Amino acid sequence: MLLKYALDSLTHLFFPHICAGCGSDVINQDQLLCLACTERLPLTNYHTYSDNPVEKTFWGRIPVTHATSYLYFSKDSIVQQLMHQFKYRGNKDIGMYFGKKMGSVLLHADRLQKADFLVPLPLHASRQRKRGFNQAEVLCHGMAETLGIPVLTQAVTRNIETITQTHQNRTARWQNMEGKFYMPDPEMLQNKHVILVDDVITTGATLEACGHELLKAQGLLLSIATLAYTSV
Repeated sequence: MLLKYALDSLTHLFFPHICAGCGSDVINQDQLLCLACTERLPLTNYHTYSDNPVEKTFWGRIPVTHATSYLYFSKDSIVQQLMHQFKYRGNKDIGMYFGKKMGSVLLHADRLQKADFLVPLPLHASRQRKRGFNQAEVLCHGMAETLGIPVLTQAVTRNIETITQTHQNRTARWQNMEGKFYMPDPEMLQNKHVILVDDVITTGATLEACGHELLKAQGLLLSIATLAYTSV
């Protein structure tokens, strides 16, 4: 016992494990966030009820069985900090951690009990090569560990790279995304219930465009899940 404690202490001294949220080293080796940062996470609980703000985003635009986000996103928040580390600094542990959390809460969402596949929103190949990974795919693999649902990474592809949409309104975002997705084998998803996954939703234009392509599969039911939600 003393030897293990000494080894753990030396490991922590030379390879400190710190909280991804605040940088505190008062954290167990197997944890991503300290207790204080965990308590600061702004949970939406949208998975518990229909007609939530994410579902309303798609009203009149695309038929969805269920739509939800795990966290609220706001500027200069802990969520923005964590997502920046995840997307732009390559910290995929954050994506796996939150993917598992998303999967855990979706286990209690009645309308998602019988989903067949998780489909990550695809990146264009050039952007994925530059970033090194698709953040939506990492989230899906985390979700799959708790939901036990297969991940389909090639169900739909993005064949045309788009310009950044950060400062565009909803109409401009939709026009930017129209026709950018392609589903090579619609029969594979025929009569299946698919959860389309992305990191954050604002106007929903990108998810809408991808969802329209997926819905070309006959009898497909479409649900949407994102890590974070931000209002425009």
